[in-house]
Amino acid sequence: MKIEQLKMLKTVAELGTLKTASDTLFKTQAAVSKGIKQLESQLGIELFNRQGYRMSLTVQGQQIYQLALVLLDKVLEIESLSQHLNAGNEAVITLAVNGTFDLAIILPLLEKIQNEYPDTQVVIRQEQITGAIEALEKEQADLAISVVLNETIMNQKYDLLNIHKGSVLSVAAPKLLDRHPNLSKVRQLEKEYQIVIQGSGNQTKGQAFGVQTGQRCWYVNDFATKKMLILSGMGWGSLPKHLIKQELDSGQLKQLELVDGNNYQHLNYCILKNRNKLLGPVASLLWQSLSQMAEITDGD
Repeated sequence: MKIEQLKMLKTVAELGTLKTASDTLFKTQAAVSKGIKQLESQLGIELFNRQGYRMSLTVQGQQIYQLALVLLDKVLEIESLSQHLNAGNEAVITLAVNGTFDLAIILPLLEKIQNEYPDTQVVIRQEQITGAIEALEKEQADLAISVVLNETIMNQKYDLLNIHKGSVLSVAAPKLLDRHPNLSKVRQLEKEYQIVIQGSGNQTKGQAFGVQTGQRCWYVNDFATKKMLILSGMGWGSLPKHLIKQELDSGQLKQLELVDGNNYQHLNYCILKNRNKLLGPVASLLWQSLSQMAEITDGD
């Protein structure tokens, strides 16, 4: 069985005559007829009724035809992927993203990549604290979106552009706050559990940031879990503002106003790439698109 024979089967079944099928396939009528008969002989099945002017599929032929359509679709996918890779496009690109970043901001850019390069797989790695930059440093990611604390040092190794400003807020649920009617200082929360994100990078593994000495803590590795625990009143901590806007508006969460606490943190997010690594076409398009966001941010 050959792919060419399945194409003949499909074309004859859809057009009904050998002549129109041969014209469509740019083959002689005899070649198409021979291809169909060889396929029938190989399968041991009569695929077409030939009594009338138009050729129609037999019951068995209809079943074979349906399977042939599936196989031919896969053939088209293979041909498309081969053309994509032969053009130098990446099979996979990886974007490492800080867990506090609002991905909704770049959804239009990701959709653009999806539409223009449907055969490139995009891996989005959500990392915590220094994890995104470390993934880039270890060449486990093509690009990274992260908070950068020291742009001077980072500029020595990476190309980076500021693309967005965000914030994280220290919050707690009313259930927890009801236990502290006169809450004003961090020390009063020492025996409550602070829910802390663990860094996914080696540089911050085992470190706790913004935690007072003697503070009870629970550790998680994603913000969805952290938010769930804080909403339940089991603890308090900082969460990205974009993740909790609805809960703040409804009163399910309250921002903490502690005289000695870091209640509100501004975050500047950068897009980074290794200065000495050449990006492929797809990663380059994503970098260029994100660079346009940086121009808008600078304009603001």
